[in-house]
Amino acid sequence: MVQGMTGTELAKLMKSDKVPGKDYLIVDVRDEDWTGGNIKGSRNYPSQRFLTEVDDLVKDTKDVSIMIFHCQLSQERGPKAARIYEETCNALHDTNRDVRVLQGGFIQFGESYKNVSPTSYFKDDPELVENWREVIW
Repeated sequence: MVQGMTGTELAKLMKSDKVPGKDYLIVDVRDEDWTGGNIKGSRNYPSQRFLTEVDDLVKDTKDVSIMIFHCQLSQERGPKAARIYEETCNALHDTNRDVRVLQGGFIQFGESYKNVSPTSYFKDDPELVENWREVIW
């Protein structure tokens, strides 16, 4: 079963000595709603094409131990993609991956780490969020 990951846990992982694309990978399955910002280092695999690309994603990430999926809110597309990814890995008897869903999706992560609060430790942190367009959010 796919577990959740909080934005705080993801931010700590991103700020650690773990290498994106090697130790972990953030998979953004948003479609047209991808415009306006993304989590730094994430890869966009739009949900509309995810089923046709999941086999390649599994093959390309065979050595990545932590996979984090998300969409806008992580209520439908992100969890579904994570489940499909995990089921594909299991069918190949590849069970060495930790598959997670980012709780609250990009909206919550973006608001947490791209807000206007002067007390936010990660405020406007280019290590966490990139391509942010305030006018969209």
